[in-house]
Amino acid sequence: MAVNPDNYGLRLFVRYLVLCLIALIFIFPLVFMINSSFKPDSQLLADTSSLRAFLPVGDISLNNYFGAFRRAPVGLFVLNSVLVTGVTVLLSLLICSLAAFSFAFLRWKGRDVLLSIVIATLIIPFETIAIPLLLLVSKLPWIGLDGLHWGWLNSYRVQIIPWVADGLTIFLFVQYFKGLPGELIEASRVEGASWWQVYYRLVMPLSGPVLATAAILKFLVMYNQYLWPLIVVQQESYRPVMVGLGYFFQLNVAWGEVMAYLTLITVPVLVFYLLLQRAFIASIASTGVKG
Repeated sequence: MAVNPDNYGLRLFVRYLVLCLIALIFIFPLVFMINSSFKPDSQLLADTSSLRAFLPVGDISLNNYFGAFRRAPVGLFVLNSVLVTGVTVLLSLLICSLAAFSFAFLRWKGRDVLLSIVIATLIIPFETIAIPLLLLVSKLPWIGLDGLHWGWLNSYRVQIIPWVADGLTIFLFVQYFKGLPGELIEASRVEGASWWQVYYRLVMPLSGPVLATAAILKFLVMYNQYLWPLIVVQQESYRPVMVGLGYFFQLNVAWGEVMAYLTLITVPVLVFYLLLQRAFIASIASTGVKG
């Protein structure tokens, strides 16, 4: 049956029009935030009642950005968040993928029970374990370059180590690993490959999509951390961006500076997402099983 080119072109046009409208709905908050970051407070609040809020019109300047850096050490907060988030993501991908590999391919007593317990941790709210975890990390020892210390408070490690392993990331890897061809694993083992060689030479090169997905989800969770850093970090030199947002709501609130700060801390998220999106697409294109 022949396809009418006119009808096909019309359907394609309508489809892209709907997708563009949906994209505009999602991008409006970003456009409003960026445009508002260049406006003084009086104009910002006045423009919220019209479409001028989404347009770079009026008294446009960089004063809000200068004010944001004067009010808080923005660069330090961004650096702390990027460091904590980046290290946590890398360690999480390694440890959770190793745990998932054990659950998916190895046979050992109690495996299914332990996996069920790991998945069950997803329903436990963090608020229920925050205080016990705080009491634990405040007493743990740590050996640094300058000797033995007791307590992890006011450090990077207290923001990283408790979040390295989580049930969701392990579950994502387990589900993906179970979908890989079992014949490849068996053939590698027959040819004399160790389980470690199967992991890093066979399984992980085929796991690009789940690596990108897990990295994006972990990045968003860690970069947006607020409650835990607020509890365990009192020194300004270790505070992340979400805790730093409180600096802009002390005394008189300058909404233009708030928008400037939000714009600055959004940049690493967008860069990370764009990089991982390309890696995700490339991994899908290159992932395959050759006979």
